[in-house]
Amino acid sequence: MLPTQKDISREIEIEREAYAATGIVVHHPSRGYAPYRSSVLRHPKQPLVEMADPEAVELSGPVFGITDVTDLDADLTRQHNGEPLGERITVTGRVMDRAGRPVRGQLVEIWQANASGRYAHQRDQHPAPLDPNFTGAGRCLTDDQGRYSFTTIKPGAYPWHNHDNAWRPAHIHFSLFGNVFTQRLVTQMYFPGDPLFPYDPILQSVTDAGARERLVAAYDHDLTTSQWSLGYRWNIVLDGPAATWIEEGR
Repeated sequence: MLPTQKDISREIEIEREAYAATGIVVHHPSRGYAPYRSSVLRHPKQPLVEMADPEAVELSGPVFGITDVTDLDADLTRQHNGEPLGERITVTGRVMDRAGRPVRGQLVEIWQANASGRYAHQRDQHPAPLDPNFTGAGRCLTDDQGRYSFTTIKPGAYPWHNHDNAWRPAHIHFSLFGNVFTQRLVTQMYFPGDPLFPYDPILQSVTDAGARERLVAAYDHDLTTSQWSLGYRWNIVLDGPAATWIEEGR
């Protein structure tokens, strides 16, 4: 029998109180965060194995596209014959190191659910409509100032099987590559004011309030384009005390 939202919320509060009692700031959550049930079951429990030849991983790693990155890759609303349904948004920001220096030429990829909260993926059987004009994946390269920019559709919330009546807040997955595939980092960006924040064990697994806030984009009216799209700004810091939470942890 699945736990209820009340059960999960109680566990979240216990974890939050235990964290506060330590008096130690921890920006990245434990991989064994109990309210996030699937993470407890699947996270590594053995020491990492050092690769004798790190380049060998590249030979079997996934391939992201068969052509060079183009402007069309960064506009998820123009990848099909028609326009997707939903609220058009622009998401932009900078990728920086701990000193605020830009990370140039970084491959940034995103993937997300459509406006109805459904992914274009065979394993997603949520009974929400698919959008034939929205695949939900894009990519771009950061410029000399470390800037990235995507035009897309604001994703919808969707149910998942962590507990009874579990819903994920609207979010966009971000992937960043370093110089090699083994340096890949994955995280999520959320939207301000989402009422589902307190109920989501994935977001709440980031027990430090400041670190959680860094996962939420800011609405930017200057970035908003008249009669076209709403603008959101979200910067990614790769390390240091202001680092953006990364799903793999530290």
